[in-house]
Amino acid sequence: MARHTTFRFCLDPTVEQSVALARYAGAARFAYNQCLRLHLDARERRRALDGRDGGAHDEDQTRDGVPWSRFSLVSAFGRWKRSEAAGRRFLVASDRVAEVEVTGLAWRGEVCSQVFEEAAVDVGHGLARWIEARHEKRKERPVGHPRFKKKNHTAGSFRMRNKITGGRACIRVGSGAEPRSVTLPRIGSIRVREGTRRLRRMIATGRARILQATVTRGARRWWISITVEAVDLHAAVQHPARSVDDKTGWVGVDRGLHALVVAGTRDGSEALRVQAPKILAVGLRQQRRLARSVSRTKRGSAGRRKATARLANHHVRVRDTRQHFLHQVSNQLVKSHDRLVLEDLNITGIMSNRKLARAVGDAAWGELARQITYKQAWRGGQVVVADRWFPSSKTCSSCGSVRKDLTLKERTYTCGHCGLVLDRDLNAAVNLAAWAEDHTPAVTDGGGRGEVRVGDRQAAGPVIKACRRDGTGPHTRADETSPDDAGTPVQAAPAA
Repeated sequence: MARHTTFRFCLDPTVEQSVALARYAGAARFAYNQCLRLHLDARERRRALDGRDGGAHDEDQTRDGVPWSRFSLVSAFGRWKRSEAAGRRFLVASDRVAEVEVTGLAWRGEVCSQVFEEAAVDVGHGLARWIEARHEKRKERPVGHPRFKKKNHTAGSFRMRNKITGGRACIRVGSGAEPRSVTLPRIGSIRVREGTRRLRRMIATGRARILQATVTRGARRWWISITVEAVDLHAAVQHPARSVDDKTGWVGVDRGLHALVVAGTRDGSEALRVQAPKILAVGLRQQRRLARSVSRTKRGSAGRRKATARLANHHVRVRDTRQHFLHQVSNQLVKSHDRLVLEDLNITGIMSNRKLARAVGDAAWGELARQITYKQAWRGGQVVVADRWFPSSKTCSSCGSVRKDLTLKERTYTCGHCGLVLDRDLNAAVNLAAWAEDHTPAVTDGGGRGEVRVGDRQAAGPVIKACRRDGTGPHTRADETSPDDAGTPVQAAPAA
C-alpha cells in the first residue's frame, strides 16, 4: 500500500532567489486568471452565437469550444501565450513599411512552463467542483464559481511536478555539498532551515519518490511542501491484525468544547480525556489589538505593511499551536488503539450558530477527525463513523433509555430509569463504542490490515503532513519505512 505524505520545510533563499520565487508566484497567479478569463470569454462567445447558456458540463472534455477540463485549459493557455493576443511588436523597415511580429507572452521563457500548467489544472479542479455542486453531487458545503486572484505581495504560491530528465529528477533534496537544500527547476538550489536527513535517506533507499513540490509565501517566510509517495510504515509500529469474527476492542471518541476528546470503551472505562486548549480565545485580546493597529494606519503605507505582517504572524502562531496540539492528541489515540469510532458531526450546521461558531472553529473537530483517519490507515487500524442521527449523548450507556430533555448545560448524565450518574462526554464515548460493536464492518484480509472506513465528510482529505525527529532508525527492507522515518510525530502526550 503506497501512501502519500508531505514534508514541509522553511526556505532560506537569497535575495536573488526571493525575487525569482516572487516572480514564479506572480506567474502562477497570472496564468490562473488568464485561464479563467479564457474560459469565461469562450462561454460568452458561445452564448452569443446560439442564444443559450453555456451551462456547466460534467464531461472531462471541451464542449462547444469552451475549455472545461484541466487538459483543455492547459491547451488553451498554451495556444494563447504564443498568439498575437498575448503579445506583438511592430517592426519598421528602412522604407518605413511596418510589419507586425507575433511575440506571444514575452516573459514566458523566464518561468518554468510547469507553473502555467499547474495553474490551469487548479482552474479545472475549481470548475469541476462547481459543476458537482450545481448538480448536487457534493455533500459538503456548496462551492462557488472560481474567482480571479488579486495581486498580493505578501502571499502567493506555485506548484511544480517532479520530472525525470536524463535519468535525473528535476526536484532534488540535499544535492551537492549542502544537505539542507532543495533544488527546483530553473531556480536552482535553495537552502532550507530544517534537516532533510529523513527524506534524503528514504529517497536514497528507494522507500520514497518525490511527486511534486508546492512553494508558498507565508508571513515573511517562504515554505516548501514536498509531496512524496512512500511505502508502508514499519511493521513494528503497525497494529496487529485481528480475526474476521473479532468485534471487540472499539473505543468511542467524543469531541466537545469543554473536553476536546473523551475516549471510552464499552465497559465504561475512560481511555483518554483531553481538555480543550482554546488557543484562539487565549490570544484574542492580542489579535484585537493588532487588528486595531492595522485599521489605524494609512492604506499603502509602510506602517500598514508592518502592522499587517504583525497580525499575520499572530495568526500563524495560533494556527501552528493548534496543529501541534491536534497532532499530539491524534498520535496518542492511534498509537494506543487500533479501532476508533467517531461521530458524524454536522460541523457546518453548528458553525451557523453565531454563539458557538468561534469555539467550534477553535476546537477544529474536522481537522482532528482527518488526522485520526489517515494516521490510523497508516498503522493498519480501523476508523468507523457512527450514524449522524445516533443520540450518543442522550442515550444511557447502561440501560439504553433516551433522555430527550437533555440540555447542553448538563455536564453530568443522570438516567431516570436505572439511576446511572456519569460524565456526559464519557457516556457518549461509551455509547459510540457500543454502537461500533453492534454495527462493526467486516474485516478484509489485506495483508494483515483492517478495512478503514472514511465516512466523516468533515475528515475528507487525501494527504498529510508528517514531521521527523532527530536520530537514526534501525535497518529496514526496501518495502517499508523505519519506525522513525516519516511516520507520525513522536511527541509528549498532552495532559489528560
